[in-house]
Order: sequence, then structure tokens, then C-alpha cells
Amino acid sequence: MMNPAKGNTSLLLLSLLLVCQTCTSLDTITPDQPLKDGQLLLSNQKTFALGFFSPGSSSHRYVGIWFNQITEQTVVWVANRDAPLNDTSGVLSINGKGNLVLHTQNQTTPIWSTNVSFSVSFTNNSMAKLLDMGNLVLVQQDSQRWQSFDYPTNTLLSFMKLGLDRRTGLNRFLTSWKSKDDPGIGNYSFRIVPTGYPQAVVYMGRTISWRAGSWTGLRLVGILPRMFSNYFNNSFVNNQDETTLMYSTFSNSADPKVISKLVVDESGIIRRSLWQENTWAEIWFLPQELCDKYLHCGPNSYCDPHNLVISKCECFPGFEPKSSRDCMREKQGVSMCNNGEGFMKLAHMKVPDTSTAQADMSLSMKECEQKCLRNCSCMAYASTNESEGGIGCLTWQGDFVDARTYPDVGQDLYIRVNAVVLAQYAKKNGLTQKKRMLAILGVSVAVMFLLIVSVVYCFVMKKKKEMRHGTNSDSADSTLTYFEDSPSRRDLNGTRRNSNLPLFDLRTIIAATDNFSIANKLGQGGFGPVYKGLLQNGMEIAVKRLSKCSGQGIEQFKTEVVLIAKLQHRNLVRILGCCIHKEEKMLIYEYLPNKSLDSFIFDETKRSCLDWVKRFEIICGIARGILYLHQDSRLRIIHRDLKASNVLLDNALNPKISDFGMARIVGGDQIEANTNCIVGTFGYMSPEYAMQGLFSIKSDVYSFGVLLLEIVIGKKNSSYHHDGPSANLIGHVWDLWREDSSMKIVDPLLDEAYPANEVSRCIQIGLLCVQEHATDRPTMSTVVFMLEPKYKCSLLSKPFTENGLLKGSDKSFKQ
Repeated sequence: MMNPAKGNTSLLLLSLLLVCQTCTSLDTITPDQPLKDGQLLLSNQKTFALGFFSPGSSSHRYVGIWFNQITEQTVVWVANRDAPLNDTSGVLSINGKGNLVLHTQNQTTPIWSTNVSFSVSFTNNSMAKLLDMGNLVLVQQDSQRWQSFDYPTNTLLSFMKLGLDRRTGLNRFLTSWKSKDDPGIGNYSFRIVPTGYPQAVVYMGRTISWRAGSWTGLRLVGILPRMFSNYFNNSFVNNQDETTLMYSTFSNSADPKVISKLVVDESGIIRRSLWQENTWAEIWFLPQELCDKYLHCGPNSYCDPHNLVISKCECFPGFEPKSSRDCMREKQGVSMCNNGEGFMKLAHMKVPDTSTAQADMSLSMKECEQKCLRNCSCMAYASTNESEGGIGCLTWQGDFVDARTYPDVGQDLYIRVNAVVLAQYAKKNGLTQKKRMLAILGVSVAVMFLLIVSVVYCFVMKKKKEMRHGTNSDSADSTLTYFEDSPSRRDLNGTRRNSNLPLFDLRTIIAATDNFSIANKLGQGGFGPVYKGLLQNGMEIAVKRLSKCSGQGIEQFKTEVVLIAKLQHRNLVRILGCCIHKEEKMLIYEYLPNKSLDSFIFDETKRSCLDWVKRFEIICGIARGILYLHQDSRLRIIHRDLKASNVLLDNALNPKISDFGMARIVGGDQIEANTNCIVGTFGYMSPEYAMQGLFSIKSDVYSFGVLLLEIVIGKKNSSYHHDGPSANLIGHVWDLWREDSSMKIVDPLLDEAYPANEVSRCIQIGLLCVQEHATDRPTMSTVVFMLEPKYKCSLLSKPFTENGLLKGSDKSFKQ
């Protein structure tokens, strides 16, 4: 463990170094003004910096570009990747030919150069400048002659193009670093292949390892819609001038400056990340599963991830197995050329490799079918553009390679089959259609009956409600109905009240927050900013303002209103009302002056104020709050986004769980559900939720376990880095536990002034909660039971099963 004094000294030296660099920063490189090691070239708004750096534990020096305004140095471009400097004598300058060159102070022989041909008469007018999009440009006479965006390394930034410039022959692609300590050109590359119908692929050397696929009009077919974010706008251009892929970021009032990156890492994984809460939050990564591997299934077969067979490979219609992964045409002796053949539809497909496919963007799907049918060599067809209901014609000849299915997304692929197979398909489909029509008729009758019953029920309930003059209702919908036209009266604070929830007037909120002044902004939540406000009666409030640009925000808003209005517990934040005016939607909470837990436990100064007694009280309070949601409230609620920033602290530092926008109500006896939309925060997500979309009360237990360990240790799981085999915080705690040294990880600011047995018990409980399998984790009632001081642990003296995991049995703790 690092000595705190030594760590502070290192931090001070680093700060001084940054100050010195800032003092000697440049805005341009000219023939008279070179950039030396120790200086920085900054973009206009200081968004990006260019300078000399040493990656990881390496002592070599490289010229690179990195994000200048984030705490974690993230290099996005490197000049001399395979030609490092051995010392700090490097100089980046404009030479006599007008090129940007890297050399040492002792010799002018270029180590790296832009290598552009300039007009001799204007060589003294060359200048290098770093733009705010992270692009280093070389300019001569106001004309751009070279740019770093044309020579990317392992990172794709916003507005950077990937692909081929057909006019110049320039091909832009990403290449991985060799390692985290060596930015040299690695084994993997991510590029656009322009042959046939263009597609994006990842190569390992010269062999394809993963195929992102062709452009569908909205996305690359191998990247699922749920992996796209409201922050990004993706575009693809394929014409006589270029074949390129590019993304740009949206900025809005809620997120004025979106910082993002797409990286091909040292193992060939493509990772998309956003800078959020002072760390890189990974949105998605690919490839993820067996079916993503290129050519996992052989020719004329496709990979089905839900197939129980180990190989997961199935033959296309009209083909039969040749081996466990290869298929061949069925031997029926029936010609498929003008002999009654047709097409079978396969839905939700990642279409086969398009490197030999042909495209005609002018045809409709009907015209595409007719064109393929007339050509006896055409074996399949699909649409090239799904964004306009299916236009453009994509056709294949020969074998189908590297196709797979998805559960509910993907394209429709039409496979050519002979008359026999087509007749079998038509007969089967006809029976299926008949059953489907009967089922639809039955469902329609049932729905109509339920609709009539519902109308009658609502009418009766409305009459009863009017007779009761607005008494409380347990219906979740009654809260939402109140937003519109329920009887109410206005009080001195500008709110309208009824039995459900006060509705604040927009003018009242504007006055209370000084028109949402930046000075009153408390922070940024998942779906919008939070402001401090002061009502006329002197009451302090917190206003959560839903972002207008949030596509899913309205549903989360309604969920949060319905849930929190009905939840009453000392460890849950209390809602005071809401405000709805046209597109504006806001929640008004009690104001908690100590803000969120993360502002304490991840800040060295504030964390020193939290002794063990207070930390243990916070842990127990959070546990009781989650137990109330899971078991004791009228509704069984799964929070789904429990983390340090969603735990607020009152005057006495008592914890209150907040932000129920992602919460789900489940049945009273239901403990598990699934979703196609993965929401939450990486680092706190349970494995089954992050990878499969399965969430349950045990998902919250996992998040609680991470949060508990963060409180004990004083570090954030997602931003923790360690040199050992386990890079994240949870993995490191597991490693220490196996070595019987888990107490080494306890926050040094506690200065050993804590009961060792109680702290050890908390670490054990945390590890029980973060086990890989949900069934092994305890329930929150068991966790609260285990946290009681009068109980002692008898489980973890022999904690491991054969696979090295803890067993979270309710019988593991006794009085």
C-alpha cells in the first residue's frame, strides 16, 4: 500500500509539473517557435493538448495528443509510434521544407515527419495548430496541407472519418497499441473494407477476427440499436469520392460538453466510452459472445446464440449439415433456375459477409426480389437501407459466410430455395398463419372484454372518489392523473395541493432557483441537472429538471413520481412535489445540504471527517433503505442504479437513497425480470444484468456490496487501478481475501481507529454481495441481519467452494 505522505508528495510534484507545462504552453508551432519536451500545444478552448509523454511504466518519450481537461490522461493520437525517444531532448518543429518534424536537440535528422510536398516560395509560412476537435493541422498560406485525423492511431474521435478517400487513395483505419506501455502499431486494426458492399471489420494481422458488418441506413448491422446513445449521430458515406464512417456528438443544456472515444484495444476489442463522473464509463464493447467471432460457423450456416448445441451453428434453408459447423446444398435433384423456386425469409439476421455482394441503391424490395429471381446465380437478397422501410437491393452469389441471428433486431434476409423446400415452407407457414389468426381472434375478444370491464371499473371508481372528496388512493395511476385536472387549491408557496402530490407552479420554481442559475446547480443526474431552490416561506428545496433531449426521460420521470410519492422511510429521500409545464418536467425534493455520498468518500479531505462509526451508520442506513424497497414497502421495488452519487446525506450525515428514475416495480412474489434496455452505471452493475439484461433484487444486492466496499476502502470501483492480476477494486479485494490480507485495503485515513472485527465483517458481507452468481448472494434482510453488532460471523473461516467463490447462505451467520 502506498505511503500517504509519499502519495501526497508525488501529487504535489505532478501538480507543479502541470503548472510548469501550462506556463510554457503554445498556441501554434512555427519555424521560429518549436515545441520542446516539457511544453504543451493547446487547442483554442484548451480541450486538447499536444506534447511529449511516457505511457504507463515506460521511460520512452512520444509525441501525442490527449484530452486536456479531464483528470485521467487519455492519449488519442501518437506521432512517433514505432520510433520512441530515449530521453527528454525531443523537439517538434517546422523544418526548412515547411514540414512538421520530430528530432532531438543535438541533431536535425527527422525521427518522424509529416512528409508533405510544399511550394518552395512558401515554406516559411507553414504553421501547425491543434484544433478543439483534437485534430493537429499543418497550414500553409491559410491552406490545410496535412492533418492528424488522416492518420489515426487506436482512437476514433468525434468528426474523425474512418475509411477510404477515393480521390487521393488515402485509407484511414485504427490500429491497436502493442500494450498499455507501448503505443507502437499492434496486431489489431479496425477498418472499412470497400470491396463488394462496404463493411467494417476488425483484423488480427491479415485475418478477420470480427465483422461489424455493412451499413443499414441507421447503423452497422453488427452493432445493436441498444448500443447507440442519444449522445451520438452516426453517418456513412459511400459514393465516387469516398467510403467513410463518422460519428458526431450532440451537446445540449444538460450535457454541454460530451467527451467520448471509440478505441480498438490491445486484444482487438472495440470499446465505446463516455467521460462521466470523473471516469470513463464504457457504453458497449464488441465482440461479446461466441457468435460474434468471424467464421465461427462455416459456409452456408449461421450462428444462433440461443441454440443449445455447443457449436450453435444451424444450416440455411435448403442446406444440410456437412460437419458440426459447415453445411452443403441438399441433394434433391431439383433445379433452382426457372423451376418454381422462390425465397424463404429469415428475420433478425446479421446478413452474411458483403465483400463479394452486389448493391443497387435504386431498387425497391419487390424489384430486388424480381432481379434476384431472374438471375440463377443469385442466392439471396436483402435491403441496403432499413431507415426508409426497406429500400436498396443487396444480393449474394455463392456461399453465405459469417451470418448470425439476434433475439429481436437485425435485418430480413431472403434465401433462394428450390420448389420442394418452398412448398414445404409454404405448407408449414400456412398452418402457422391459421393458428396465428385464431390466436389473434381469441386475444382480440379477450382484450375487448377487458376494455369494457376497465371502463366500467374506472367509472365506478371515479364516482367513489368524488364521493370521498379526494381521499388517498393506492393506485399508481391516480398520481399521474392528478397532473392534469384534479381539484386543488393553491398555497402561499405557489403550489396546488390534493391528496396525492403537490404540483408546483413553474413561476414558483423559476423564482426559487433564480431562473436555474449556474450558481444554484448542485449536480448532474442521469436524466438532467439538479438545482438548489428557496421558497417564499424560507424552505430549501432541490429541483431535478428533466432534460428536454432525453428520449426515455418522460417514462423515468413518471416512474420516479409514482414510486417516491408512495415511499416513506427515513433512509429514502422525501419528495415534496412536482412541476409540469409544456415540455418542462421537474421533481422537487427535500434539500440535503451535504449533497451525495460520493462527494465524501471519494474526496480525501471530506473522507477524513468520516470515522468508522459514521461509515458503519451510513452502511446500515443504506441497507435498511434497500430492505424497505425489496420487502417492507407496499410495492416490491428494484432500484437498478444504486451507487454513491445516488445516496444523499442530511445534516447529520444520515443516508437517503435517491434517483428512482430507473427503478422497476415487480410483483409482490416476483424477484426477477429482464429487459432489452440496459440502464445503470458500470462498476455497480451485476454480471447477469450487464451481460444478459436480467435484473432482480439480487442486482441491488450486488450494487450494495460494491458500495459497501467503496465506503470501507475510500476508493471508487470503476476508477481503481492496480498493477496486480485484478485491475478493478472488487477483484483486488478478492485477491487479498484469498491471501487472508483483506484488512490491507481498509482506508488508511481511518488510521486504524476502528474495531477490526466489525470492519472485517463488513468486508466479508461486501464480498458475499458481489458474488458472480445471483443465487449465491444473500437477500437484503440477511444483510441487515448480518450487520447487527450482536451477531457474529461463523461462515468465512472456511469461505470458498471448489470454484473459489463464497456461499451466501442465510444460515451462515448466527447469534
